Amino acid sequence: MTNTLAIILAGLVLAGLGLDYLLGTGAGLFLARRFLDLVDWMVFWR
Repeated sequence: MTNTLAIILAGLVLAGLGLDYLLGTGAGLFLARRFLDLVDWMVFWR
């Protein structure tokens, strides 16, 4: 992954989180919880 691509992806993630905050949907918290569940599942199978 190039630096340019990493910066673009980081900007998209931050823009999505900002939009979620402005709209008040709470999807960011949901995705964070699901990501932690995924990490726990992956650690179990390691």
